[in-house]
Amino acid sequence: MSTTDDRTGPAPAQWRPYTHRQVLQVLGGLVTATLTAMISTSIVSTALPTIMGDIGGQERLAWVASAPLLAMTAAAPLWGKVSDLFGRKRMFQTALVIYALASVVAGLSQNVGMLIAARALQGLGAGGVMSLTQVVLGDIVEPRERGRYAGYLGAAFGVATVTGPLVGGLLVDAPGLGWRSCFLVPVPLAVGSFIVIQKVLRLPPADRTRRPRIDWLGAVAIAGGASTVMVVLSLGGRSFPWNSGWTYGLTALSLALLAAAVVAERRAPEPILPPRLFRDRTFVLTAAVSLLIGMVMFGVMIFLPQYLQVVRGMSPTASGLMTLPLVGGMLVASTVSGQLTTRTGRYKIFPVSGLVLLTCGVLLLSGLHTDSPLAVIGADCAIAGIGLGLTMQTLILAAQNAVPRADLAAATTGVTFFRSLGSAVGVAAFGAILTARLTSGLADRLRAAHLPVPADAGTGLGTPAEIRALPEPYLGFLLDSYTEGLRTVYLVGVPLAALALLAVLALRELPLRTSAPAEPPAVEPVEPTTPAR
Repeated sequence: MSTTDDRTGPAPAQWRPYTHRQVLQVLGGLVTATLTAMISTSIVSTALPTIMGDIGGQERLAWVASAPLLAMTAAAPLWGKVSDLFGRKRMFQTALVIYALASVVAGLSQNVGMLIAARALQGLGAGGVMSLTQVVLGDIVEPRERGRYAGYLGAAFGVATVTGPLVGGLLVDAPGLGWRSCFLVPVPLAVGSFIVIQKVLRLPPADRTRRPRIDWLGAVAIAGGASTVMVVLSLGGRSFPWNSGWTYGLTALSLALLAAAVVAERRAPEPILPPRLFRDRTFVLTAAVSLLIGMVMFGVMIFLPQYLQVVRGMSPTASGLMTLPLVGGMLVASTVSGQLTTRTGRYKIFPVSGLVLLTCGVLLLSGLHTDSPLAVIGADCAIAGIGLGLTMQTLILAAQNAVPRADLAAATTGVTFFRSLGSAVGVAAFGAILTARLTSGLADRLRAAHLPVPADAGTGLGTPAEIRALPEPYLGFLLDSYTEGLRTVYLVGVPLAALALLAVLALRELPLRTSAPAEPPAVEPVEPTTPAR
């Protein structure tokens, strides 16, 4: 008896599902790859001052920080299509190789130009890894069972993102290691993931009977448009003023490229992002919510350690440890919600309750003061972390479950793309808000005290240690202004989280499919063998 679903079509006759043990073996490689890819985006944040002091090029620091996120976001939709054309396993391993080689080059960089290029290639590989982990899981596990495993990927994503700065600080401070180890340490993880995937993942090769038709125009337009948007958001206000020809020119270029992408995707026989996806209500809503969550998530993750170091005087390691409640909340919530989704077949309750908690957590964080109890900050982070853990992986599951099998990769990488884009928008927008509030608040306090206002008030702050060495009352005014700016950042995040909640409430909960996955193995997965006696 064959299984048929209006979203999937008939299940292939040769499909033999992976056992729980076999899925866990593959999942080990996917989790390791996720940790490896995501940690590269955050591990160098605490090491950047040391890196730039060693190799020079301080004026291009923003490029070093932004290059991987830019490449990761722009490349995400492309990896899904090339995996359809050339094989999922091959492209996943290709992404790991690109990431590993780029990491080695970054660790051996002798100048800032070499480092920026290596970081961009890191992002290219990491984008493939992050996009295709979810697609591979969709290939081997049907939606009804997928939640129990997807929760582990969500937990790995959160752990890597939040603990990256902590690991980076430890490596920089460790005798005999230094900043280059931030790039070299993840390489063995990538190699290990490659070996595991090679050994345990069995998927059919790409269809050799037809010639691959790559949508080159769409690929260039999508990558170019996304990259240009990312350049404006990442470097605006730092490398060039917001009100400048660079901003207006790049914005116009991005709009033109995105318009060209729409035209190209409508005409392409095999589009990168099929236009039919944007006629699917579930995909549109999950993409929109992912965009908003990306903004709020990175607002919480990026700026809280800065508050702890600048305002509370914590070391990078101590500030990293303070984010453990956020990590723990994401880890537990992501795992538990995945297990419950598999048991009950229901999933909408998790993003709904998660976004309620995320909204409350961000609202509580908006009450930060210069002397807020650390226990209270930790509790607020835990609430936000639980909310994120309940939401992120469920959105991908909902999108995968709603689209036809042929669109599994495109839908998965599409949702990932919008989440990455939201992260970039959030970091840029919240950073601009924080700087503006800090600058105006500090200037107002200095004027009220009849003190001169420096030309670089609120911008040329220096390192946390240099800030703490400033004389009073300037130090007190600066810390108060910084905290006030951060409160504004979190207040802006509250309506964004609430808007995401409204979008999730409009989501229709479709029954989770129990038919065979999208791209079943041509052969039965290999069982571990025992030696002959």
